Amino acid sequence: MANEILRLILYSAENAFIQVTVFVGAVLLFFGYIDYKFSGKLVRKIEESKKTQPIIGSLLGLTPGCGGAIFVVPLFPKGTVSFGTIVATLIATMGDSAFVLMSAMPLKYILVSIISFVVAIITGYIVDYFNFGDKLLEKYNEKRKNKRELESLHKGTDHTIHNIVLSESGHGTNSISHIGHYEGDEIDLILHHSIKGHQKFGTLGYKFTHNGYMVYWIIIAVGLIFGVLDLFQVDLNNLAIPNLGTIMGVIGTGLSIIMMIMGKKFIQADTHEETELKVLFLKETLIHNAQETAFVATWVFFAYLAYELFILGLGLGDYVAGEALVTSFLSQTGLSAVIVGTLIGIIPGCGPQIIFVSLYTKGILPFAALLANAISQDGDALFPLIAIDKRSAFWSTVFNTIAALVVGLLAYYIEIKFF
Repeated sequence: MANEILRLILYSAENAFIQVTVFVGAVLLFFGYIDYKFSGKLVRKIEESKKTQPIIGSLLGLTPGCGGAIFVVPLFPKGTVSFGTIVATLIATMGDSAFVLMSAMPLKYILVSIISFVVAIITGYIVDYFNFGDKLLEKYNEKRKNKRELESLHKGTDHTIHNIVLSESGHGTNSISHIGHYEGDEIDLILHHSIKGHQKFGTLGYKFTHNGYMVYWIIIAVGLIFGVLDLFQVDLNNLAIPNLGTIMGVIGTGLSIIMMIMGKKFIQADTHEETELKVLFLKETLIHNAQETAFVATWVFFAYLAYELFILGLGLGDYVAGEALVTSFLSQTGLSAVIVGTLIGIIPGCGPQIIFVSLYTKGILPFAALLANAISQDGDALFPLIAIDKRSAFWSTVFNTIAALVVGLLAYYIEIKFF
């Protein structure tokens, strides 16, 4: 049994890295560069376009990862976008689990994105039509601090990371130009100084992630070659070097786990502060996208391993028997899977969502459950809203959950009726 468990660990490490992580890294880096070029412009556009805000918000939410949605959510308490826009943005986003689905099942990713986009726009406009955000904004404004109090609080905060980033980037300015808010305002104090922001400068974790990121990208680049060969059905463990695929998978997955631990990212892949720095500075994009890739890689590995060990245990040591039992069980429990997918989506952060999507790619969940989870979940984007205004975060979750259940159950009915 011990040998079989070891085999499954190595098998999971290889598959997670070669089949998923390397493609996630490549796609994440590509979209990270797109965000670096265009996110700031899109945020300014959404503030200016009152009538089409839910549509633009849905587009920003649709971009893989949490970056687009993270920038939108603070705009509602600021009063520059409607609450329906926030709801639409959060419905459209899949967080980092989008990278997993995109890498493993690109056609399913496109289908989920199209449906989520349509549902997001419709829900957003319904929420705005009934003016659900007016009371929320009124309640939030009642507790806002005055300008003098903000100035006093801002003077006493730590600006070490910002100063380091500015000096390393060669900027002559004294402060960072924020996206969607300003230096020293209430949003700045919450998102950059009150809640979890950037890693502390000088720590072991900071030194490791900010100096070792290029090594990690090199490993990803080499692994991407293996990933492409694997797509063409090349046996990576039967090349000139025996077990080369397994060796590469273990190295890549092992380094990913170390990178995630050093970055202290276990549930949340990116903070608002790190996301903003990625968009403002290219070096920060490379550093924090490496950390985000490692985060996704680690969760995918544990999802794969948990699945393999569960199948083995279910079959009492007989893997084939375990698979047969799972297939039989899931054919009768698709409806409950939709509800479970919706409920898991309520959990803030990307980790649980990555596990759920990874299990879908293994074929043990119906499409309706994936769709319900995609609509329900907010990735890391809900964290800033929770910090700024818990009431708004609660009601956005309520609307997202309702939309997820309605669409998920409808999709399940269509799935069993016609497919």
